Amino acid sequence: MIAHELSGLNIILAFLSVSNLLNSCSIKSTMSNNDIFKKLRVALSLRNDDIIEITKLGGFTVTKAELGDIFRAEDHPNFKKCGDQILRNFLNGLVIHLRGPREEKREV
Repeated sequence: MIAHELSGLNIILAFLSVSNLLNSCSIKSTMSNNDIFKKLRVALSLRNDDIIEITKLGGFTVTKAELGDIFRAEDHPNFKKCGDQILRNFLNGLVIHLRGPREEKREV
């Protein structure tokens, strides 16, 4: 009976230490546009030139310097937040890049 109580106590202590560890860590629960853009860049193995062309397909122009500022660390002095417009146009251009241009509707 004492061994059973000790194992329960160990479980409670382990749970409390994990809870304290999780509470002390700074875990982000939301992702910024910059985080999403960075993850897409890595997942699709895109270079800056590719991103510029894809964004042009979405109807928006972005420079290499702007991309460099967007992909910097948040604590860097030249860091720039990625706005909704840049990410939206990149995603629209990515759809065109991967699927091809939208076909015109044919009237019957």
